[in-house]
Amino acid sequence: MNEKISYEHLKKTGETVDDILRGRLKILQKEKGYRFSLDSILLAHFIRLKRNNRVVDLGTGSGIIAMILTYRFDLQGVIAVDVQAELVDMARRSIRLNGLESRIDIQQGDVRDVRNFLDPQSFDMAVFNPPYRKLDSGRINPDGERAVARHEIMGSIADFLSSAKYLLKDTGGVFLIYPARRSAELIYQMRLNSIEPKQIRMVHSDSSSRAEFILAEGVKRGGEELTVMPPLFIYHEKGTYSQEMEEIFREISYPAATVDL
Repeated sequence: MNEKISYEHLKKTGETVDDILRGRLKILQKEKGYRFSLDSILLAHFIRLKRNNRVVDLGTGSGIIAMILTYRFDLQGVIAVDVQAELVDMARRSIRLNGLESRIDIQQGDVRDVRNFLDPQSFDMAVFNPPYRKLDSGRINPDGERAVARHEIMGSIADFLSSAKYLLKDTGGVFLIYPARRSAELIYQMRLNSIEPKQIRMVHSDSSSRAEFILAEGVKRGGEELTVMPPLFIYHEKGTYSQEMEEIFREISYPAATVDL
């Protein structure tokens, strides 16, 4: 049964409740603190799944990707993992708010230690939007939740891919988003973990800018063949959203997502 949340409760906890998928789903977030950003929306739109896929969402944060995928593809038995207790609690409440508690299981745990609480080769797909800033790459955000979500404090891309390799069946798939400037490291780590890159798409702020993100799909023990998709541009030159981004927002319906470019 969907949980009801009062305005007084939200004010007390410093949280907001936001609509996604044109109001068909609602998500709890901190008013001041970690909030999901545009990269989560881009990844959720990029992912392709089948209804019977068993999916693990590593580093789920607010649970946004797990909820969108469950709704879009009518999934059952999604496992979503995050190390931060407060985010796990909030994600669980979002799941209850949407009546999805029988379909999504939010588990608190370190992505680096999945061998201690999840079975090997038990998933068809792994999805993640991992921390992407190295510990020595600038000032770490003083907000703890944001720091862990954005900096490699509790796991690097190598850790996420190693865990995906352990969790996925052979020919299981990986979907992820990562900074374009670290594409070489990403592809190296994918192949090091027997996850063959199969499809990539570069995301640019606009047609005159360098790529900011790379969306990638890989297959565990897949054959060597890579498709490079046409680039995705966030904005027109005049600063308005591109037609494709408008279409993505209409589908995902969260135009207020934080743009972290």
